[in-house]
Amino acid sequence: MLRATLGKLRRVRIPRWVWFALVFLVAGGTGLAVGAWRNLCADCPSIAQIYTYEPQQTSKIYARDSTLVSEIGLERRTPVALASLPPHVPQAFIAIEDRRFYSHGGLDWKGITRAGLGVLKTRSLSGAGGSTITQQLARNMFTDRIGFEKRVLRKLKEWQVALALEEAYSKDQIIEAYMNQIGYAHGWYGLQTASRNYFGKNAIDMNPAEAALLAAIANRPERYSPLNDPDAATGRRNLVLDLMAQEEYLTGEEAERWKAEPVPLVRARNVTVQAPYFVEWVRKILDDRFGSKLYTAGLKVYTTLDLEMQAAAQAAMEAGWTRIEERPGFQHPTYQEFSEEKDTFNITEIPYVQGMFVAIDPATGHVRAMIGGRDYVHSKFNRATDALRPAGSSFKPFVYATALESGIPATEIIVDAPIVLEQPDGTLWKPSNYEEEFLGPIIIRRAFRKSINTVAIRLGMTVGLESVAQVARQLGLRTEVEPYESSAIGAAEVIPLQMLEAYSALATLGTRVRPFPILRVESADGEFLWEPQPERTRALDSLTARLTVSLMEDVVSQGTGYNGIRITAGLPGEVPAAGKTGTTDEFRDVWFLGFTPNLAAAVWFGMDLPESIVPRASGGGLASPVWGEFMKRVYYGHLGAADDGTNGAGYGEQSAPLLPIPEPWPIPDGLITLRVDGITGLLASRWCPAGDAYDELFLPGTEPTEYCDAARRRSTTPHRTP
Repeated sequence: MLRATLGKLRRVRIPRWVWFALVFLVAGGTGLAVGAWRNLCADCPSIAQIYTYEPQQTSKIYARDSTLVSEIGLERRTPVALASLPPHVPQAFIAIEDRRFYSHGGLDWKGITRAGLGVLKTRSLSGAGGSTITQQLARNMFTDRIGFEKRVLRKLKEWQVALALEEAYSKDQIIEAYMNQIGYAHGWYGLQTASRNYFGKNAIDMNPAEAALLAAIANRPERYSPLNDPDAATGRRNLVLDLMAQEEYLTGEEAERWKAEPVPLVRARNVTVQAPYFVEWVRKILDDRFGSKLYTAGLKVYTTLDLEMQAAAQAAMEAGWTRIEERPGFQHPTYQEFSEEKDTFNITEIPYVQGMFVAIDPATGHVRAMIGGRDYVHSKFNRATDALRPAGSSFKPFVYATALESGIPATEIIVDAPIVLEQPDGTLWKPSNYEEEFLGPIIIRRAFRKSINTVAIRLGMTVGLESVAQVARQLGLRTEVEPYESSAIGAAEVIPLQMLEAYSALATLGTRVRPFPILRVESADGEFLWEPQPERTRALDSLTARLTVSLMEDVVSQGTGYNGIRITAGLPGEVPAAGKTGTTDEFRDVWFLGFTPNLAAAVWFGMDLPESIVPRASGGGLASPVWGEFMKRVYYGHLGAADDGTNGAGYGEQSAPLLPIPEPWPIPDGLITLRVDGITGLLASRWCPAGDAYDELFLPGTEPTEYCDAARRRSTTPHRTP
């Protein structure tokens, strides 16, 4: 019957117009389909865009030795070249994601057919799968979100982009881009960033188990991250290893051995941002200059940060905080007690003792180390760059520099005696000394060494408090210094970094250099974008600066900083050093700022809400040891045993010095050196004890012309009165 029916159909004559109509319909349908396919991707990335497409990259912050310190960006991503990776890394991704990657042309029709049958069976697009690595790379280029009804259309668009990618790039370029672009949970994008955060190592050092884990995470990052679900991550990782063995990338024995490797349960510790306050300061500067490019363009930022100095500063500060908390009379919560609280995030007040540390190269302004607070997680406020705190006696070098510049010599005698001044509101101001006693007549050098308040006030009133404020501004202070008597002993609030800038101008004998953290900025391709130059200004006459440094050397060698620096810290006397301690009313702030010819550093401790740190706190007792321990590490290396804190800084094993011990400051031409008596300030003679004689520096015309005698000694010998 079938044959008869077919025979009848063959004998039926089909009109010619029907054939023409059929040809026209088929041709027209094909043309419409081709046109629809071409117009489908009118809003897709063009071929030109595909060639130039670059994913968002984080900007990299490097230390001065080119060590990567941190990344800044919307997506934490650090590209890594495929050629630098061990073969098992891309093999892991191919095994689990696209085993026919090197044989298909962008679309895997076997996979698509299998996925299509799955859709028909489940009547759902969810979990349809079938995407090649090329398709997944194409999908990443679409940033807009779509609804369910547009998902089929988007899939077709992805096909077009995938085919274009295959034409534009080699297979190796495609898989390299894929591994560098996809997310691995927790805001980490790309192999390098994921490897550093999960394993604490570079991607080029990953073993097969680690590569398999990242390939496993790529499928559903939040689901398979071992930090979220270790069991799910382990199971998926082991599946990848089995598939790698199946594809003969590994032997069965190797796969089983790598399955025994544990997955990470916490973020790798060694990726914690070093110097977070420094990095945030750099970020703010770059944000002002580069805007959104900072977060997307992969800038390379080379900074002045010295990681070894940063570590030395951190160790010294930790020892300093411990000393404060263990001191008798300390009544605030300790850092440890506060950190054990369940909720220590989003806090507005820090109840434990805070602190800051900055070290700079005085000649260049390069910031070598910065600690803006005790814990960046608890408080991101940078006390080094933004805090306003009373300077206390650390302001006194500006008073004495003004006096020396005016022609008052270091041998001038000022009387240390009670001062009573009426204030604008009618109250009486009665400043006292730290030791709450008065010494009577005393030469300026000795008064500075002992940090006597009344002498600084009288000296400031003599030269003019507006003149003192002007010298402070010339040296680097940009905060307001009111011309009040209390300003002479540090009542004015200052920013620590500006204070260190001013001290550094003394270290260079009068040249002020603005502290800055950036050496240069390059594009992702290595093009120079910015190379800031030091801002240098002549702030003080070199002769006056050298006289001031001479006074400040005494503080370290035999004054208020001596016990902390030379005894507690054990800094040998062969390091030329100068500085000044500072302590404010009611022991709320303690300072030490000091310098050598090639390094300056500042230390501050206090409570964020100003209140007494501990009874009888002082800059000499609490801040100067930190400065000394840091400098000892810089100039002598690690000096011994030490994680038990027995040496104060806990540095550990011996290591090389970070800087050579500099030569002492020279005596500039134009200064006069004379042997004088330390009590009368007159020229030394046989009628006064030789033990009180020393060599003093003078501006020409300010030197004494009379010799010391017994009568003068009796009238100027200091005496203590309460």
